[in-house]
Amino acid sequence: MEPQAPAACEQRLAHCGIRPTAQRVRIASLLLSAPQHLSAEQILAQLRSAGARISKATVYNTLNLFAAHGLIRQLSVDGSRAWFDSNVDPHYHFHDLESGALIDVPVPSVEFSRLPPPPPGTEVAGIDLVIRLRKKM
Repeated sequence: MEPQAPAACEQRLAHCGIRPTAQRVRIASLLLSAPQHLSAEQILAQLRSAGARISKATVYNTLNLFAAHGLIRQLSVDGSRAWFDSNVDPHYHFHDLESGALIDVPVPSVEFSRLPPPPPGTEVAGIDLVIRLRKKM
């Protein structure tokens, strides 16, 4: 993927209330270049292969900051690692158990005929759905 232009990333970060430091802009440029699902380890590896000197802690802290400000969405799919989704519009996911890949599923493709009533004093804020896939036997 071609990284997003740094100036566009700086503006997007500032618009979300995030101070656009050089490292944050570099991470945003990589992650926001297209709708995708990446782990912190994948982002770190891509940044380092491009010559960036950046710590694992900086990557994790930046991703958590981006998620807290709604710039990306953090996903927990299988309990082994966190995924960071650059698509923050409502959608669901297919999870390929063999490759680990996540694939977006548009909301209109899924129908729920009934949900249980939420406990008193609460309301449904959203639904996360992960459909796990494996090869046919």
